[in-house]
Amino acid sequence: MFRLDDERALVLTTDFFPPIVDDPRWFGRIAAANALSDVYAMGGEALTALNLVGWPAELSLELLGEVLAGGLDKVREAGAALCGGHSVKDHEIKYGLAVTGLVHPKRFWPNGGGREGDRILLTKPLGMGTVSTALKKGLVDPDGPFVLRAMEQMATLNRAACLALRDLEVHGATDVTGFGLAGHGREMADGARLTLELESAALPLFEGCAELVRQGAVSGGGKRARQRLGDVVAIESGVDEVIAAVVFDAETSGGLLVAISEGDVEVAMRRLRDAGAPCAVDVGALVARGTHAVRVRA
Repeated sequence: MFRLDDERALVLTTDFFPPIVDDPRWFGRIAAANALSDVYAMGGEALTALNLVGWPAELSLELLGEVLAGGLDKVREAGAALCGGHSVKDHEIKYGLAVTGLVHPKRFWPNGGGREGDRILLTKPLGMGTVSTALKKGLVDPDGPFVLRAMEQMATLNRAACLALRDLEVHGATDVTGFGLAGHGREMADGARLTLELESAALPLFEGCAELVRQGAVSGGGKRARQRLGDVVAIESGVDEVIAAVVFDAETSGGLLVAISEGDVEVAMRRLRDAGAPCAVDVGALVARGTHAVRVRA
């Protein structure tokens, strides 16, 4: 956060990645929504965006135009202005945005600002890492309705969820993206010097995701994250192995993970549902620091 005056502060973020779906326009929408999400995770509103592109010389510029058109769809939906960008030749396609947003300094949501006793809300189902892995392994039809529903979720802005919660007592927030629920939850817990307790039965999974995990759609990155975070994230015995796999897997353009006062939970969940958030689920709480940063309870 860069404070301009007593009423305004800038928030700035950058994110880009290679394609995770075959359709270029959907890829552009998803990458842009993912980049814009960091602004909403800080309680802000997007002002401007710059395209960031890596593009192989042998690929057509028509294809690039589709990617950029998808990104523009989401920038416009966010109410922001696209102010140009930069491209380089690359052996692999990459696309994303650098985004500048605005937030009131007293309503900025820090990553680690949660307080003991806060409830933790999640605004999108988990499982986008599973979808990406299933696509790579040929377990799902890339042109089928399942993948379309997943692309629609990934391309959904977190703006409505942010606006729904902005005047409530939000103490801390993050979006759930490349570090997965376990990794981003660990950051929230460490920042607050508390433990994040997640209720496994409450964690929402994208419809059809569990069966794909059982078929082997678990990414190498998810497995490595489970090994890397084993000392700080505890999975209680009795937790379904599907949940245990999904919480460590990377999410693409996931939902907001919000620490909010217990007294505001009912209002917050009603507002999220009214705003059309993909889900509005109370998944756990911040408690006194224990032996682990995150504990997933059976």
